[in-house]
Amino acid sequence: MTQDSRPRSPLAMVLLALLAEEPMHAYRMQRLIKTRRKDDVVNVARSNSVYQAIERLLRDGLIEVREKLAADTGPARIVYALTDDGRAALNRWMDAALATPAREFPEFRAVLAVVAITGPDLVADRLAERAEALAATLDVAEREERTSREWGLPRVLLLEHEHLVAVTRAELTWVRGVVDDLRSGALTWDTEEMLASRPPE
Repeated sequence: MTQDSRPRSPLAMVLLALLAEEPMHAYRMQRLIKTRRKDDVVNVARSNSVYQAIERLLRDGLIEVREKLAADTGPARIVYALTDDGRAALNRWMDAALATPAREFPEFRAVLAVVAITGPDLVADRLAERAEALAATLDVAEREERTSREWGLPRVLLLEHEHLVAVTRAELTWVRGVVDDLRSGALTWDTEEMLASRPPE
């Protein structure tokens, strides 16, 4: 699988998917991401993130300017459309993202990789806090999932939410298990001993 077969970014893939529905301007794309709650899936916290992604898609020839709409105030709104190359890229990206787990580097796994440099009691305390946060996230996610089903939304529109619930539930179970092992002493270590036993470079 070539590098180009993977999405350049989750946001780029979502923008191409929106333009596969119909041509639209950047503000509408940003609004749809938020109203459809896809801002839980892609990071659009910075106001210019959508515009930066659009510029790259334009440079790569995956989208094109369809028209410029005059505005009563401010600059004209530019309507973008998907190109044939953009549609082909979207299909490749979706195939790759669905079929093959990406090699990702999440912060939590990184801290677990170096956690032996601190003490078990501190780790237990911090993980207990994480468990509380995960439980709160799971409670909200499960409530939203029930509400969405009551509204009769098709399941295909809820798959990313189902995944959030499943992954959060699994992580919460694992974190609670590690906290229990740390509290009982089933999992412990001596930080100084761990540092002294580092393999030579």
